[in-house]
Amino acid sequence: MKIVFAFALLAIVMALVFAGRAMLQDGRDGKAKSNSMVNALAWRVGLSIALFLFILLSYKMGWIHPTGVPLK
Repeated sequence: MKIVFAFALLAIVMALVFAGRAMLQDGRDGKAKSNSMVNALAWRVGLSIALFLFILLSYKMGWIHPTGVPLK
């Protein structure tokens, strides 16, 4: 399960890197701006929501358990 979470977090970070790269390169040298940054950020948000829902589903299905750390 940790590998799935790590892969999802890596995908989210990669989408953020692609958005940053698009932000820095769009509109340079007289080129028109593209929607690549918006698309990358949309992917990042979608992946983040999917990861959150997957964590909730995993907890409900009993695939993951709390660590037992007291909440005092």
